[in-house]
Amino acid sequence: MRLSTLCYLFLAPLACRTPAPEAAAPPGNRDQRPALLQALDGWWRMEGDVLGEAVAYDAWAGPTLRGAFTEIHMLDSATPPAYEARIFLAADPESGEVIAHWLDSFGGPYSIPHGSGELTGNRIVFTVPYPERPFRDTFTFDPGEETWSLVIEARGEGGDWQHFAAYRWRRTAPLPSPQFQSPPVTPPTSAGREESPSRSRDRE
Repeated sequence: MRLSTLCYLFLAPLACRTPAPEAAAPPGNRDQRPALLQALDGWWRMEGDVLGEAVAYDAWAGPTLRGAFTEIHMLDSATPPAYEARIFLAADPESGEVIAHWLDSFGGPYSIPHGSGELTGNRIVFTVPYPERPFRDTFTFDPGEETWSLVIEARGEGGDWQHFAAYRWRRTAPLPSPQFQSPPVTPPTSAGREESPSRSRDRE
């Protein structure tokens, strides 16, 4: 391997990095996210159903990776929690294109592929083309009530979208701003958790 390549791979953060021109400097702590993604910020209580079975989650959402993404951290409110997920959302503020990465406690094989979609009005819609069948996630913001809903649909054999899960989000605490790293997983009100069926992305 050429010395210059080794230098780039291993020593770039130290001796090999040439200071960039000031005009090309990174944006620092500027929140790069569209306003609709910023509206997800805070601690939330999620209640709804998965295939008709009642579920409840505690969730936190806020900026991560220096404001380039919105991270949503969901934790099943059962004791002990049976499901956990982290969703990362980013959007091009000019085109409205959304990229989504859904990672959960089912493991690596269920974390790919990523989803893609768009911001339209007060909605974030993206489709994840899982090999078994695609899933479509629709986040809808109600600015008057400052609440969210999330509807997850799976494509049936005939090509129609069928109900998989639906959740209503109620904010339990606001998020301090600016904040560019994830807080502790524990939500602000964690006492008195009740047993709840797991929210599952099982695609049987």
